[in-house]
Amino acid sequence: MIIAENLTRSVVRPLAFTDLERDSLKALGWNLPQEAMHLVHPHWRGYPAPPFYSHLLLGLIYFALMVSSTIGNGIVLWIFTTSKSLRTPSNLFIVNLAIFDLLMMLEMPMFLANSSAGRLLGYDLGCTIYAALGSVSGIGASISNAVIAFDRYKVISNPMGGRLNFVQASLLVLMTWIWTMPFTIFPMLKIWGRYVPEGYLTTCSFDYLSDDHDTKVFVGMIFVWAYFIPMVLIVCNYARLFKHIQAHERMLSEQAKKMNVKSLQVNDTNSTSAEIRVAKAAFTIFFLFVCAWTPYAAVTMTGAYGDKNLLTPTATMIPALACKIVSCIDPWVYAISHPKYRMELEKRVPWLGITEKSVSGTESTGDTLEIKG
Repeated sequence: MIIAENLTRSVVRPLAFTDLERDSLKALGWNLPQEAMHLVHPHWRGYPAPPFYSHLLLGLIYFALMVSSTIGNGIVLWIFTTSKSLRTPSNLFIVNLAIFDLLMMLEMPMFLANSSAGRLLGYDLGCTIYAALGSVSGIGASISNAVIAFDRYKVISNPMGGRLNFVQASLLVLMTWIWTMPFTIFPMLKIWGRYVPEGYLTTCSFDYLSDDHDTKVFVGMIFVWAYFIPMVLIVCNYARLFKHIQAHERMLSEQAKKMNVKSLQVNDTNSTSAEIRVAKAAFTIFFLFVCAWTPYAAVTMTGAYGDKNLLTPTATMIPALACKIVSCIDPWVYAISHPKYRMELEKRVPWLGITEKSVSGTESTGDTLEIKG
């Protein structure tokens, strides 16, 4: 009963521990040496340390995600880089996204070690490496989604002249890596912002809890750079794509009426319309982006500008988990639905049980869906 009351008080008034309560209830950071306590924001020190089973459960989940993402994205890299028919400029973006997702998986062994110990290992250096990997992979995956949206709009809206060549695609890939650098290097070198432990103190991210003006501006800027701008680019490109598809479908319908036929699409009953297929893929991509980064954006903005008492250790562990889950789903959304990729999987990895039939009405080229007029 006493412990339950203490836990209740710690959630309602997280900084209100008495000396007696501290003796009977371990607080977050209790097992860190004094020289590492400067990394822990005072907000976290008022919460009770999570039970070991919480670390164990998260460790098991992260291990499963690490294995799943490594296999899924590893197969994507293997198939797309070794199959001649899939070596197209547009597919460079899928390969690039898989690399960013795999880079995120490099955090996993560090997290598993931290969870086993129940604390941050490596202290300042370990925290910096962990957070920098998360920054590069997270911002990189975010802007890569925007580049893929732009590429799909270009290819589908103008199949003959809208395709990027390898030089253009390579420059866009390079741009995604450059895009990750400012808000990774600034806190790494403590030029602007800093990397600190968060949640259960077994993960690290940029500081979004400090009340100083520099931190608040940093959080606002990284929100715009890593979330708002990619979100706007994705929405704009897919909105333009939908508009083009609707116009295309309307043109086909009018032409069919003039020719007194039901439809101009070949084998229409055996294939989904281009509008529905692209709409489903685009919505899935957009939905994954929102699921992956909106929770984290909400947490950081709340920490900088809202009520910090809403950010409990458990609540702040969920957004990071969402990002990891999406990195496992990405290879299925971007690649498993790719007909030529599925054919390669059927040929090279038959035990997966994947089969692919030729598509009529809408043809799949080596890089993306192409609408036939």
